[in-house]
Amino acid sequence: MTGDFADKNPFPVCFADVEAAAKRLQGKAFKTPVLTSETLNKQTNSQVFFKCENFQRTGSFKFRGACNALMQLSEAEKLRGVVTFSSGNHAQAIALAARLLAIPATVVMPADAPKVKQEATRGYGAEIILYDRTQVSREELAAQIAGERNLTIIPPYDDARVIAGQGTAALELIAEVGELDLLLVCCGGGGLLSGCAIAAKTLSPQCRVIGVEPDRADDAARSFRTKTLQTVSNPDTIADGARTPSLGKLTFPLVLHYVDDMATVSEAEIRKTMFFMWERMKIVVEPTGVLAAAALLSGVVKAENMTVGVIVSGGNVDLRQASKLFLL
Repeated sequence: MTGDFADKNPFPVCFADVEAAAKRLQGKAFKTPVLTSETLNKQTNSQVFFKCENFQRTGSFKFRGACNALMQLSEAEKLRGVVTFSSGNHAQAIALAARLLAIPATVVMPADAPKVKQEATRGYGAEIILYDRTQVSREELAAQIAGERNLTIIPPYDDARVIAGQGTAALELIAEVGELDLLLVCCGGGGLLSGCAIAAKTLSPQCRVIGVEPDRADDAARSFRTKTLQTVSNPDTIADGARTPSLGKLTFPLVLHYVDDMATVSEAEIRKTMFFMWERMKIVVEPTGVLAAAALLSGVVKAENMTVGVIVSGGNVDLRQASKLFLL
């Protein structure tokens, strides 16, 4: 353990938790591939390493945190079951992890969540309860169900066990490629960003960590700049994983402490980066999954003569809807 961020802090998650999660997830989560693009390296005059969590189980990084959280439940909690709320990727992750661990799972999902994510969640064996995101608070609905059924709530990002699990993505990346000058991570509720920042600042102390959001869902960027928690309500962005209303009670202070900056990208830049990664890198990535790469590809973040890590967060996309995006 190295650096100034070596776990002597007041936060509920530290690097030791990320290390423990990595050991816990061995044999359960995939060690995802790291890809490069000579085209992007030349364009940015940097060496860029993409950590491809679109190849993770259930198609996103979310499986890491979900499985790490469920594995730490008591036997009584496992028998009673869990409930969560998610627009899709955390839903699928909880559903599969719960099936693997023989835990009953209930998932509260917005009715307009991508059909591919709803179908996958059902396919993994979870019960889905749909709601209207314009009329109902998913947190309140999940709490109501948990109370009625005596279930344990596993939040999608504001949970120490989930955050530690997500941080294993950056731990794996740095273990494979070495120390980084810059790490770019997408941001919705901040679980992936804060977990990866903890790992990066410990393993590669000089590394700058930047979180990336859509322009239309910039609550974390505003929170970072004002040092006051900001919110957003059902933002109109194609990056559905970044539609979270705000950073969490746990993730907000972690982001303030470990993250160096926040950036935002436009809807057009998200689409352009999706097209680049599909066409040139030959990988299917969802809109939220390209946020970090979009900041680099668009020039919003400059990284000349740097070694750069980019977390590609997921690849769960409705192909019919995605094809329409490319025609815009």
